[in-house]
Amino acid sequence: MKKVIVASKNPVKIEATRLAFEKMFPKKNFLFEGISVSSGVSEQPQTQRETLQGAQNRVNNAQKMIPNAAYYVGIESGLESLEKNIGIANWIVIKSEEQLGYAKTGLFVLPPGLSNKIKQGKELGPASDEFFKKNNIKHQEGTIGVLTNNTITRTTYYTPAIMMALIPFKNKQLYI
Repeated sequence: MKKVIVASKNPVKIEATRLAFEKMFPKKNFLFEGISVSSGVSEQPQTQRETLQGAQNRVNNAQKMIPNAAYYVGIESGLESLEKNIGIANWIVIKSEEQLGYAKTGLFVLPPGLSNKIKQGKELGPASDEFFKKNNIKHQEGTIGVLTNNTITRTTYYTPAIMMALIPFKNKQLYI
């Protein structure tokens, strides 16, 4: 059984990773473990470059903590300025001994009132809790879930991007 370390203890990120690995490698068995590691970037990355760096740092820090895993998965959420509003997208980085994979979720635009809370310096999770009058959105359906009435949950939002980051692992001969 191959160990997959998710560089987060967020149950949504762990579940999305599990689903993606099981869909991409249905005949293999994996053991998934989430650990807390530093992203080495700001609490709420402000650019896609910083977001990618955060996902890379999470993977590298997880590998330093637990050096014997088969795979390391880093997921980082970040902002992108769009005219008057803010968009949200996530970078996924997956690393093994011999392979590296990257992918990005789709970007969605936040409502102006929520964008304003973030412009005032709030991180997306607490800003969403306050804006939508809910508690702990980021460990549940996520802002995307609230905005789509759970048509897209945070888990279903992450899973395709994790699967895309696994493409080089599924097609090793093409990514030499």
